[in-house]
Amino acid sequence: MQTINATDVRKDWGRFIDSVVRDKPKLIKRSRDLIFAINFDMLKEILLEDKLRITLMTEDDGSVTGVVEQLDITGNAADEDQLIKELADEVIAYAQDYYEEFSYWYSAPNRREHLPYVLAVLACEPDNVVKELFECQVGKK
Repeated sequence: MQTINATDVRKDWGRFIDSVVRDKPKLIKRSRDLIFAINFDMLKEILLEDKLRITLMTEDDGSVTGVVEQLDITGNAADEDQLIKELADEVIAYAQDYYEEFSYWYSAPNRREHLPYVLAVLACEPDNVVKELFECQVGKK
């Protein structure tokens, strides 16, 4: 991929933004650093490719337990609908916390792989997280 010098981008910022939004992603080079610029719709297409797998299990007491496998988030509720809502809230809260404390979470070796899912959650409207990102499957106890 061809790189664009950061100085050239800075000289004509508006045109650069227009080209990223309307044309294609760009790679910017500043000294040894590389920055990838992409429009938000393209980013969402990339990030929403992988769904969050939710494994659901019915407990002996009739409640439902669920695990968001990629993020190690677990919940339990009286029924499946309530559980899905609670898991969505937990996933959103985790994504926001991850982003707010980015250097902490991203530097943790067992949390680095969460980044694409965190960004996918943040790219969704909160009311659409379940519809766009969750893929439920029934598991065994």
